[in-house]
Amino acid sequence: MVRVKRDWIIPPIRVSENSKQVPEDLVQIKSDKIFTGEVIYKLEGPGVDQEPKNLFEIDDKTGVIRSKRPLDREKHNSFTLKAFALSPSGERLENPTTIEIVVLDQNDNRPAFTQSQFVGTVSEFSVPGTSVMSVSATDADDPMTENAALSYSIIGQESIPANAVTKTMFGINNQTGAIYTRDVGLDREVVKGFRLKLQVADMGGMGLTSEGVAIIHVSDINNHAPQFSPASYSMTAVENRYDYEIGRVNVTDRDDEGTRNWEVKYSISNDADGHFSISTDPTTNQGILTVVKPLDYEAQKEHVLTLTVENLNPLSNKAPNLPLSTAKVVITIVNENEAPRFREEPIQIVALESVLPGTLLKSNFAFDPDNSDLRYEIIRDPERWLEINRDTGDITARRTFNMRSPHVKNSIYTAVVKVTDAGGVSASATVAITLKETNDFPPQLFPLSGSVCKGSSSSGLILTAVDEDLPPHAAPFFFEIPDDLSVNWTVVQVNSTHSVLQPLVELEAGEYAVTVLVSDSGSPALGAYAQVNVTVCSCDAFGDCKSVAGTLLGSSVGINFFALIIIMASIALLLLLLLLAVALTSCGRRHHIKKGTALLVGESEDDIRDNVFNYDEQGGGEEDENAFNIDLLWNPHDAPSTPGSFYPGSGIPRGKQPLRKDAPHNLPSPTYPRRPPADPTDIEDYINDGLEAADNDPNVPPYDTALIYDYEGEGSLAGSLSSIASGSSDEDQDYDYLNDWGPRFQKLANMYDPR
Repeated sequence: MVRVKRDWIIPPIRVSENSKQVPEDLVQIKSDKIFTGEVIYKLEGPGVDQEPKNLFEIDDKTGVIRSKRPLDREKHNSFTLKAFALSPSGERLENPTTIEIVVLDQNDNRPAFTQSQFVGTVSEFSVPGTSVMSVSATDADDPMTENAALSYSIIGQESIPANAVTKTMFGINNQTGAIYTRDVGLDREVVKGFRLKLQVADMGGMGLTSEGVAIIHVSDINNHAPQFSPASYSMTAVENRYDYEIGRVNVTDRDDEGTRNWEVKYSISNDADGHFSISTDPTTNQGILTVVKPLDYEAQKEHVLTLTVENLNPLSNKAPNLPLSTAKVVITIVNENEAPRFREEPIQIVALESVLPGTLLKSNFAFDPDNSDLRYEIIRDPERWLEINRDTGDITARRTFNMRSPHVKNSIYTAVVKVTDAGGVSASATVAITLKETNDFPPQLFPLSGSVCKGSSSSGLILTAVDEDLPPHAAPFFFEIPDDLSVNWTVVQVNSTHSVLQPLVELEAGEYAVTVLVSDSGSPALGAYAQVNVTVCSCDAFGDCKSVAGTLLGSSVGINFFALIIIMASIALLLLLLLLAVALTSCGRRHHIKKGTALLVGESEDDIRDNVFNYDEQGGGEEDENAFNIDLLWNPHDAPSTPGSFYPGSGIPRGKQPLRKDAPHNLPSPTYPRRPPADPTDIEDYINDGLEAADNDPNVPPYDTALIYDYEGEGSLAGSLSSIASGSSDEDQDYDYLNDWGPRFQKLANMYDPR
């Protein structure tokens, strides 16, 4: 019994685990304080009213503390409780007392390995004492007692394969569990590994025990060099083919398959031209021999290669010191009909564009490796500029070239030739002809007409030129006037393409024809003469030629407003009288037309071609301005003073034919038909002859421009055309002759058919 005094410290109470004497009295507490009444004892803490509950209890009358069930140290190795002395009313009689219960350990747990199977590796030919691996175990008993003191041992050894090694090869440290080699003779080619049976015991090896397993693999070292098997091979290869396998070589290696100690690499020691390569099949370790560069049977019919082999990993110092294994490979080349070959691709030719037909451009540009006869042909020649000899292959010019062909790109014309050998094998190649520009065209002066302001020293006509040639046979252009024609005019060079035509002296207003020579920079240079029609005129403030009316109004002669009104009224009166006279004359003349004759045939034998009035000249349309630019050039000093001497609406004197810019105006005109035919059925030939003469006349406007005829003269018996329909009725005329003029006049004849 322990008497409880205030502030006493009770030593710990020791209780063995797994005790079978339960309930078991552990200790009795009693207060030494004298109470007049009853004392009640209470106990609190883990194992009583806290988890784990119901392990301990106290007698509230006597204060005896006892265990109710066996204790397990591995679950709870100690308990701290508090005891109370209370009055019946629950009043604390003393301060609570702390009770410490310690559970004593018993060897009730076996040690256990931390793994069901331990795996380790040791290199072959390792020396004794080489550390291999470590094993470990645990024991749930108190580590501070012998119950948890472990001891390791090897109780069995099996080799893999079985009975390959029978002697004990491994030992173990009984305290740390480290496994090490004990003997020599670990050869992976003999034994692949070992299976060890382990044991661990507590109480320093005298207590409870457990068993385990350790697997030890013997790892490979590169102690075997690869060897060719066999050491000689024969293979064949086809010429002109590459990137294909021609054969394989074999090697043996006793090291561990699939490791870098087993894997090999090959090399070729005598392939100077690099026709072959060899690689390794990673699955079989075979050497794959490949042609990587085309072979030529005609150059070499057989190749003898020497191969060497070695491991990816270097050999171990424990391997025998032997030279590298070698193999001999004899490769026989198989001949095949090869395609013809070109000495260059593309075939380059440089030629002048003005090359003469029949000129040899290229020869000996192809050959056959098999020395067979070749046939040549051109399979693409869009301009048909080339010819080729089918037997010799000589390429010649069929005709001159043209740099302006759409098939010439960047001065290069391309064609394609095909060459076929005797066996029918063919090859084609591009022919690239670089054309060199030659000076084929003289420059053409532009413009051929213009105006120059009278009395202006800075005025002039800007000239340029157009050349169909390409540089360097075009610009710069050189302009000059022949010495015998350069009295009144000169040409001033502005830049490489332009010049200014200027008068040297002050000239009267009028038209002038100036001959200019323009030359290019070609070698040799080409030039052309051109006649420039220049109009010298009075100019306004903008440098443009003034009209005749503007000249009059702008003159210094003073004309007041009333005088101008009188003049205009007089002109209107004269025009009215003129129209009246013309109408009266037309009415009188229409009776001179014979009945039964054609409308175009009169009694007079005179030429009636010029007896047609032209009251307006209509242009040929805007499109004609690109090809024809018609200037009505005339000299104001030659203008007649009679008001009616001008073409109506043109301001051009009668008798002055408009000049064409596209042809010199001083060339003779062709002969026009002067009389209509006697037979009305020939009128079609008459009209066609007149059209042909007009088309070939360089002194008339374009074909779709109205022709301007001379003044019609007097005394024409044909009468005015306007009187045809106004002077008489249809009954006075006989239009049956229209039926004789052919199908073109049939519709007109039907219109006037009296039936």
